[in-house]
Amino acid sequence: MKLNYKKTILVGFAFMSISLFWSLYDGEIQLILSKYIDQNWLIGFIMAWDNILAVFMLPVFGSISDKTKTKWGRRMPYIVLGTIAASIFLVLTAVIDSLASVIGGATLPLLMISLFLTLFSMSIYRSPAVALMPDVTVKPLRSKANAIINLMGALGGVIALVSVPLLTGLEALKDEFGNVIKVEGNDIVLFSVIAALMLLLVAVLFITIKEPVLVKEKQEDDVRFGIEEVEEETKVEQPLSKPEMISLLLILSSIFLWFMGYNAVTSAFSRYSMYHWNFKNYSTLLLVANAGAILAFLPSAMLASKFGRRRTILVGVVLLTLTLGLATFLPEPNAFAYVLLFLAGVAWACINVNSYPMVVELSKNSNIGKYTGYYYAFSMAAQIVTPILSGLFIDNIGYESLFPYGAIFSGLAFFTMFFVRHGDAKPAVPAAKLEVFDVDD
Repeated sequence: MKLNYKKTILVGFAFMSISLFWSLYDGEIQLILSKYIDQNWLIGFIMAWDNILAVFMLPVFGSISDKTKTKWGRRMPYIVLGTIAASIFLVLTAVIDSLASVIGGATLPLLMISLFLTLFSMSIYRSPAVALMPDVTVKPLRSKANAIINLMGALGGVIALVSVPLLTGLEALKDEFGNVIKVEGNDIVLFSVIAALMLLLVAVLFITIKEPVLVKEKQEDDVRFGIEEVEEETKVEQPLSKPEMISLLLILSSIFLWFMGYNAVTSAFSRYSMYHWNFKNYSTLLLVANAGAILAFLPSAMLASKFGRRRTILVGVVLLTLTLGLATFLPEPNAFAYVLLFLAGVAWACINVNSYPMVVELSKNSNIGKYTGYYYAFSMAAQIVTPILSGLFIDNIGYESLFPYGAIFSGLAFFTMFFVRHGDAKPAVPAAKLEVFDVDD
């Protein structure tokens, strides 16, 4: 039983396009908003719109795509249409910002409408894009496949972060003491390039991945390796046992908690770097974190195959808590800051590679989209609350509250994850070097 790397990489193009968008959105949109809004909690609220939509829309579109039947497959129509719409509205957002001097007081309302339409479009295809991997991958190989998917996502993030300093039109205006007081300029070129790359990636996915064919091959592999699901024949969805349901709720609670910590930092990091450290090139710092994640994705899948997904996640949670806690004491982005960010990327890889497979491990072939929606509902619920809550702390205490806030919530996730008993993979001895990352149920 071996993973088809070429197929998985191509499937990962969908997630790569998503990561391109979110790396741009998380860094640049909050800076654009700071041109029109002074309150951090309000910027945090607007930054949480995507997550508010996600809580309602991702389970819906995940479930709808489960029941969709077209000649292009269940997921592909949503991926293609969602990407096209999101790309158009993304560019429109930058155009509206660039016309602020002409539009005047209508700029912010129009910006909000364009942002909402962009985020709604992203909500259409996020669950289907993520569900595509387990649709075409047998359960024992999903941690390894998810490592490849996350690697593709990280590469998308790297491309976006490299593009920012090269193409951004935003400039920091400083006072006589060298403190950043305002952001000026626009991002039309940057947003247009990212939108074009998103369309290109999904076009390659659509041309090369024949979803119905790959789903049929996966079902044949289920039979061949003795992991077929009776539920597929009866078409009756079997409920989870009580211990499985408890584990599912604990996994989802853990996801909520570590996203409360992690997203608080990512959703405010460019402002933290700009206004607290007076360091404009926040993307350079985030590139280091992405490098740590990229290097750790496959090793974390290997660790999961050897020691289990749960244990690997727990190691990641401890490491993330320590790095966020220590970052509190950084007076500026010095060499130690780069070390901590690199380790934070490694920690996030250990968590992210294995958490989603634990959720869908408890699903059936016919309801993967619904369980994908559960995963995103809890992660997005955290990302609704945390930008606003952490923004209130920043407004009332200062930016120095950001990293302790993240460390506390990350640490709480250790306790919920510790008691999980289902959704893991049993350690297996690889039959050959090429199967070193394979995991068994």
